[in-house]
Amino acid sequence: MEKWDIYDKDRNLTGKQMKRGETFEQGDYHLVIHVCLFNQSGEMLIQQRQPDKEDWKNMWDITVGGSAISGETSQQAAEREVKEEIGYTLNLQNRRPSLTVNFEKGFDDYYLIEQDVDISSLSLPTEEVSQVKWASKEEIVHLISEGLFIPYRVPLIELLFDMKSGMGAHSRREW
Repeated sequence: MEKWDIYDKDRNLTGKQMKRGETFEQGDYHLVIHVCLFNQSGEMLIQQRQPDKEDWKNMWDITVGGSAISGETSQQAAEREVKEEIGYTLNLQNRRPSLTVNFEKGFDDYYLIEQDVDISSLSLPTEEVSQVKWASKEEIVHLISEGLFIPYRVPLIELLFDMKSGMGAHSRREW
């Protein structure tokens, strides 16, 4: 059974853990990661979830995502999820998340990586993923509107594409 570290609202570890599926106590939060791989053409690698998954069966999703397990840093969780879900190895030890989105029960770290990946070399299908493909922002928005993609907010998808080439809220670095 998967165990998660519990954080407080300021993202400090509390020393507590919980098992996946347990009810969160008031003030408890956990860490989730997402990795979005983009190719040189500006497309995102998306995955189709397996039909036997508990949530979002057969739906398309961004490259990978999942919860950090106890003892993992955000980077370690992201590396593990990429390897587990699509069989690809990334080294994120010197990277920070490009974006963190707070949600009701946690922190959602997004890593935006520009890296051409030969999808024919990935070890698919896996327990989590039935197939992958490259998709444009417009294609993902269309899949969301058709109910075939996990229902992310369209402005978030647009932001991920807009931020893929650099970190921060400004389009130009002036330091």
